[in-house]
Amino acid sequence: MRIPLFHANAFTDGRFTGNPAAVCFLNSPLDDGDLRKVAAENNLSATAFLVPSGKDYELRWFTPRCEVKLCGHATLAAAYVVLRVDPSLETIRFKTRFQGALTVHKGSNGLRMDFPALIPKPLAEVPETLYRALGQDVEVLEVMEVNETYIARLGDEGAVRSLHPDWALLEQLHPFVTLVTAPGENADFVSRYFAPGYGVAEDPVTGSAHCALAPYWAQRLRKSRLHARQLSERTGELWCSFEGDRVILEGKIQFTMQATLEI
Repeated sequence: MRIPLFHANAFTDGRFTGNPAAVCFLNSPLDDGDLRKVAAENNLSATAFLVPSGKDYELRWFTPRCEVKLCGHATLAAAYVVLRVDPSLETIRFKTRFQGALTVHKGSNGLRMDFPALIPKPLAEVPETLYRALGQDVEVLEVMEVNETYIARLGDEGAVRSLHPDWALLEQLHPFVTLVTAPGENADFVSRYFAPGYGVAEDPVTGSAHCALAPYWAQRLRKSRLHARQLSERTGELWCSFEGDRVILEGKIQFTMQATLEI
């Protein structure tokens, strides 16, 4: 079987930055075992699988280890690929297993994704493993949780940038992932995202994490539209709008490769 394969860097307009995603354009669904193997073969933080469904597309996301319930950067890449097929489209509608229908629109700063808002809640009992994983000398001001994600607020951008977590300890928290965040110097807020239990030690730019970060910082900063940066080695940026029970994530994308995968 020959599968059209695309690579693109999400949440950036520069080369060698942003979050690389693979997109496989399928004529019909593959079984889950093959989807996992293809994602592992691509060996990126996420592979999006697209299957046409009328005027819409069925969309699923896999890391090198497993399926995930929501993925922002691979959705952005998938929308970009659809627009390469039909540039006249203004809106792309995806049918997903866990999030229902997701729409992506053309925007002023790239593509605008309409995602569900996730509201973090303070964590009453913080696992000691989390503190140990982040480092005993790291001052954690607050810990929250939502959607199997621990969110640790640090004091400033420098603390987020200089963090060197213990990957093995973070993996012990699986299925929870860990997100650290703080006010930004040249953005409203910054973050980093660690998911070693899913085969992704540090994700370069995590769109889905901003479904929780945008509501949190919107309330804290008293503004509904925010500029965010993720401080991974590759870096990336996006614009977030908190609109009731939805979050609008807007980002640019850099196309890098088109090929054919044979399985």
